[in-house]
Amino acid sequence: MNFKFLVFFFALVILVTSCAENNKGSGNTSRKEKKSFVTAPIFNSDSAYYFVEKQVMFGPRVPGTNAHAKCASWLVEKLNSYSDTVIVQAFKARTYDGITRNGKNIIASFNPENKSRILLMAHWDSRPFADYCEDSSKHNSPIDGANDGASGVGVLLEMARQFKIEKPGIGIDIVLFDLEDWGPPTQLELSKTEYWGLGAQYWSKNQHIYGYSARYGILLDMVGTKNPVFPREYFSQQYAGFVMDIVWGIAEDLGYKDYFVNQQGSPINDDHYFVNTIAKIPSIDIIHLDRETSNQSFFEHWHTSDDTMDNIDKSTLKVVGHVVLTVVYNE
Repeated sequence: MNFKFLVFFFALVILVTSCAENNKGSGNTSRKEKKSFVTAPIFNSDSAYYFVEKQVMFGPRVPGTNAHAKCASWLVEKLNSYSDTVIVQAFKARTYDGITRNGKNIIASFNPENKSRILLMAHWDSRPFADYCEDSSKHNSPIDGANDGASGVGVLLEMARQFKIEKPGIGIDIVLFDLEDWGPPTQLELSKTEYWGLGAQYWSKNQHIYGYSARYGILLDMVGTKNPVFPREYFSQQYAGFVMDIVWGIAEDLGYKDYFVNQQGSPINDDHYFVNTIAKIPSIDIIHLDRETSNQSFFEHWHTSDDTMDNIDKSTLKVVGHVVLTVVYNE
C-alpha cells in the first residue's frame, strides 16, 4: 500500500477540532441495546484465504511484470463468474521517477440497474520495493504483498462469491485499484501525496460510468494480519463519519469491538483520500494501525519481504468479511 503520510502534529490538531465538524458522525458507536439487523450470508474465511493465496502465488504483482498480467486475467475471470458486468479500465500514469507506466483498474458491478449503490475497494498491485527491510540488500526487491493488497482483494472476492449466491438489495461496485503502491522508496524521502494511489486518482477523475455516484465507499487495506486493530482513521472520520458509525456500530453488535476500536486513528493518505476529495464519494478506510510498532504505525512486515502468507490470519479475514457483508445486506 502507499506511504501513509502520517503527520502526527496534524493528528494532534485534529483531535481538538474533530468534534466541531457536523458531517463526521458522532465518533461514538457504543450503544446500550443491539439493533436488530438482517443476517448476512456466512463469510467463508477458507475461501477468502484461498483468494489471497492465489494472488500471492502469481508472484509480486508489480505493474509491467508477467505476474501482474497473469493475476489481472485471473481477477477478471473470477469476477466475471460472480458479477453482472466487469470493466477493465486501462490507464497510464507517471510514477515519482518520471516514467509513464500502464495500469488496470478492475471494476465488477452487481445489480447495475439499481441507482442506489455502495462502492467497495482495495488495491491489487504489490510494492516494487522492500524498502523497509532491515537488510538493505533487499530494498530493491518486490514484495509478495499478502497483507498489503492481496488481503483486501481476497475479502472482496469472497464477498463477490456470496453476492452471486444471494444478491443484496442494493447496487454494488467492487473496484480493484492498480498502481497504488509505486510510491518512492522511503530512502528518497519524497512524501508528496500524489505519488501514491495512482489508480485511485485516475478512477476518481474518470469513473467507469459517466455520472457515477454511490451512497458511500468502503476501502479494505491490510485486513489480514494477526491481532488487528482498526481505529477510526482520521480522513475517514472527516469525510464520512456517518459511514464509520454504521460500520463500527455493526462491528460492535457482532461482537468485534476489540477489533474495530472506537479510537481516533492517524490520517492515512490511502486510496479513499482521492475518492473523497476528487470523486466526492464519502468513503472510509478499514485499515490496521498500531502506534506501538516502529513501521509507520502499520503491521510489522509492512513494505518488507516478510509480507507473506505466513502472516495472514483466517480469523481476521472472517471478522472483516462478516462486518462488511452485514453492512451491505442491511442497506
